[in-house]
Amino acid sequence: QVQLVESGGGLVQPGGSLRLSCEVSGSFFSLYVLAWYRQPPGKERELVATISRSGATTYPHSVKGRFTISKDNAKNTVYLEMDSLKPEDTAVYYCNKVFADSSDYWGQGTQVTVSS
Repeated sequence: QVQLVESGGGLVQPGGSLRLSCEVSGSFFSLYVLAWYRQPPGKERELVATISRSGATTYPHSVKGRFTISKDNAKNTVYLEMDSLKPEDTAVYYCNKVFADSSDYWGQGTQVTVSS
């Protein structure tokens, strides 16, 4: 059974930082390229970072240089370090495999609110 448990969200001022965590079931963690997504209010879910099994990472232009994805293989946990946060980063953040869609299982997500 797939387990995706996101945590670490909260309210932060513009320019601040947050570190999100996602506990992933073992087989899922080992099999797939993993990713963080976000869904801003009233908008569709979007990809914000990926990390391959070898640790190679990719980011869209909107977060490159500010967000860092990493993982701890011993803990089956994926992280997203977010720095220089902007109000437009406000969203519910989810982890999953890359190319996940609405037919896949999704965790509950973690809310990130960037506001003064």
